[in-house]
Amino acid sequence: MTILCTNDDGYLATGIRVLASASRGLGAVTVVAPDREQSATSHSLTLHHPLRARRAADGSWVVDGTPTDCVILAVNELLPERPQVCVSGINHGPNMGEDVLYSGTVAAAMEATVIGIRAVALSYTGDHPEELEGWEGVVRSILEQILRQPSFPEHTLFNVNLPGCAPGEVKGIRVTSLGKRLYSEAITRAKDPSGREYYWIGGGSVQWKGPEDSDFQAVRDGYVSVTPLHLDLTNYRLLEEIRGWNLGL
Repeated sequence: MTILCTNDDGYLATGIRVLASASRGLGAVTVVAPDREQSATSHSLTLHHPLRARRAADGSWVVDGTPTDCVILAVNELLPERPQVCVSGINHGPNMGEDVLYSGTVAAAMEATVIGIRAVALSYTGDHPEELEGWEGVVRSILEQILRQPSFPEHTLFNVNLPGCAPGEVKGIRVTSLGKRLYSEAITRAKDPSGREYYWIGGGSVQWKGPEDSDFQAVRDGYVSVTPLHLDLTNYRLLEEIRGWNLGL
């Protein structure tokens, strides 16, 4: 099995090192990752300046672009053959609920899915990414169980969130739906030393809500959350109702 490994925290991140090591137990791994932090870049592409790729000392490819750029370059230029699997992460922080719309980690897996490659995105919900060092065995087991399925769902990627506990304390795996994230005071407004006003997005506290089978509830209970994400965003339930509006010019 040929495996492309990428992320949005950069090629030096603890998470991608652990993920690549775990994946090597399943096949031949090539790492193609951003040269710096690219969190919350979502599915953005670099279109207005050239991209550059170089080899790191460990043989990884390092790209001065987004996670989506990394996947496109890897598949079309950098790898000698098309990878059979793309694994993205392990993100330093959760990717649950609406996070999947902003996440570069999920977007990299989504890009692989778009071009027909099986993909899994993984994130760690704990506060200390250095604790990922002990997760290699668990991550390899999760990937093996997902990727060994004889019929991988079409146009679907798997979004995995690891609970913020020790690997030996994990209670199991739950297949989940996306929860809903509720932010309070998400924007910080302040002044710099020159007295000029600025805004900082991403502050405040986060609360979650959702049904019992939601991703946040699973990790809160000490389980690994596995959520299948589909590329088709169409709300099929409303199609006939909207057609009844008789929209026209």
